[in-house]
Amino acid sequence: MTYEKTIDFLYSQAPLFQHIGNGAYKEGLKTTHALDKHFGHPHQHYKTIHIGGTNGKGSCSHILASILQEAGYKVGLYTSPHLVDFRERIRVNGSMIPKKRVVEFVEKEKDFFLPLHPSFFELTTALAFKHFEEKKVDVAVVEVGLGGRLDCTNIIQPEFSLITNISYDHTQLLGSTLVQIASEKAGIIKAETPVIVGETTPETRPVFLQKAQEVDAPLLFAEEKALTSEELELHDKLLDLLPLKGLYQAKNLRTILAALPFLCASFPKVKRTNILRGAENVIKNTHLMGRWQKISDSPVTYCDTGHNPAGFQYISQQLKNQHCQNLRIVLGMVSDKDIEQVLGMLPKNAVYYFTQASVKRAESARSMAKRAKAHGLSGNVFDDVPSAYQAACEEASPDDFIFIGGSTYVVADLMKYLQENNQKLP
Repeated sequence: MTYEKTIDFLYSQAPLFQHIGNGAYKEGLKTTHALDKHFGHPHQHYKTIHIGGTNGKGSCSHILASILQEAGYKVGLYTSPHLVDFRERIRVNGSMIPKKRVVEFVEKEKDFFLPLHPSFFELTTALAFKHFEEKKVDVAVVEVGLGGRLDCTNIIQPEFSLITNISYDHTQLLGSTLVQIASEKAGIIKAETPVIVGETTPETRPVFLQKAQEVDAPLLFAEEKALTSEELELHDKLLDLLPLKGLYQAKNLRTILAALPFLCASFPKVKRTNILRGAENVIKNTHLMGRWQKISDSPVTYCDTGHNPAGFQYISQQLKNQHCQNLRIVLGMVSDKDIEQVLGMLPKNAVYYFTQASVKRAESARSMAKRAKAHGLSGNVFDDVPSAYQAACEEASPDDFIFIGGSTYVVADLMKYLQENNQKLP
């Protein structure tokens, strides 16, 4: 099979969450353990770091991987979802898994895994862990796919776990209260294994305390850690060096700062200079995309994968802070998110281009426009992301500001369009 046919085969045999949502979610770890046993428990042959939470886990994963790379470690990085190419999910020192390896894996192993009816994520996780073993990585930074307790990445025994924050997302699967969601996320806390929690609320803090006490895991709340003058200086320096300029990155860096003693204890080659260069070179080292990413200098254009109210708490503030002639927002969301709350956060003085991503879960552009009108937001409707983006560019003056977002999949469609049209990013 060609690589393209292999990917089509995977999508058809193991439905992708981004396409069909909850129907792709498979509860329990029975299949994961069967795959893991078949491949010889590959994750036991290298160190791991486990990163969960609602928002920020992708950025934190990439920054930690970049720091470790700068220190000279061979680093596997497993994240999701991908934006343009499936292989973005599985990287070693920034390089995507080769197409040939994906094809070989499916051709060689499909007779084994097809009777198991694995989910797409179960299969991808098995491939990632095996690839990292084959490439003899020193460490793999592993991002949780969904939740934590029953996520198929939860078979690893990490050096430490990091949970960024808890907010409302995937409530149909993880629970309708912050306590329920936190309980699922806290499922990655392992016995006698340090865990760093970035942000808490009065409801979620006791959940982490109880779980950590149950399994005798050292627990550190990042926001409660008193920073020394040296640590404060390092935080400010990292924030200045980091090319990711979303307002929310200050919170992510505070969480990473709290994790550094555990990182250095497990990986003694990591020094201050590696930490600084890791932050500065995160895009270059790991090819992170879509986090308050600049698309164009004239007019100034940014995109962001933030897709829930907790994410838009920062994005909406950043949009309101822009000094520009006209603010133009290309917006689309998926139907299982809290659309009303996000719309209520957005600036009313912007020109909107309502659109929909090329996934079945996408809220229709017409529905978005209708719902937005009730919040005092107005604009035109576009059937796809490229046409909405083109219209925003054509109508913009050099002093305008364009933002594209609302969904990871809106940004994915934008990136595909830019790549197909050979548009180089600043």
